[in-house]
Amino acid sequence: MMNVAVIGSGTMGNGIAHVFAQHGFSVALIDINQAALDRALGTISKNLDRQVAKGSLSEADKTTTLGNITTYTSVADGVRNVELVVEAATENMDLKLQIFRDLDQHAPQGAILASNTSSISITKIAAVTKRPEQVIGMHFMNPVPVMKLVEVIRGYATSDAVTEKVMDLSRQLGKTPTEVNDYPGFVANRILMPMINEAIYTLFEGVAGVEEIDTVMKLGMAHPMGPLQLADFIGLDVCLAILRVLHEGLGNPKYAPCPLLVNMVMAGRLGAKSGEGFYSWTHGTKELVLAERFRKS
Repeated sequence: MMNVAVIGSGTMGNGIAHVFAQHGFSVALIDINQAALDRALGTISKNLDRQVAKGSLSEADKTTTLGNITTYTSVADGVRNVELVVEAATENMDLKLQIFRDLDQHAPQGAILASNTSSISITKIAAVTKRPEQVIGMHFMNPVPVMKLVEVIRGYATSDAVTEKVMDLSRQLGKTPTEVNDYPGFVANRILMPMINEAIYTLFEGVAGVEEIDTVMKLGMAHPMGPLQLADFIGLDVCLAILRVLHEGLGNPKYAPCPLLVNMVMAGRLGAKSGEGFYSWTHGTKELVLAERFRKS
């Protein structure tokens, strides 16, 4: 089975490593911090336990899956013998470009270099390598072990053979790959983020409250989660970053982020990961509680 490397051990990175390892791939999980890698392995183990409890996985399968993952703190060591690298680092342009320069230097000549970016141009990433035809987007959805979609993004120079290979690999993971072209936001976020932004504008302009907006979208549009709750789950800083990519890349004022979103991110109210966004996430229960600033008096 193919050797795969995953760069970044955060939420997306450990989820991607999980699904590859579960499907028999040998996975090198790479991060600069061993403590982060240890936390990632703990998260993967807990998520596998959930699968075992549901009866979708055996204890032996869990053991095999964990055994398929090896951790590294060195990119050069981790990618030495791989055929595919999936970069899942922070959504930061400069960081990703540096990672791909390093990957181009250290990964085998025939290796495919993929990015899990949710909005950054694959063409721009590919341009810093000497193998642009082997660079592609492989955008998984969160939570990776559960969500079926993989958005496969072709850069300007991505070859047909590499695209078909990544489509096939996605199917081997039990995912449904969907091929899209490299334009700002691709498909998923080009449609999703303006909806979230409009929900924030609706709150900002006093049309309705947080619960009311989310209730309308859940019950009226059959969305499993309201847009403001979803924004908290994604991370308000991530939403803002993607909207800025859309606004700058397409030059259309309709993508301009709502001032309330900008202020919340500046104030450190980033959603679930910071403990507060439109909702409070620190109350210790699974039920959502409105953040204090959005409560009606």
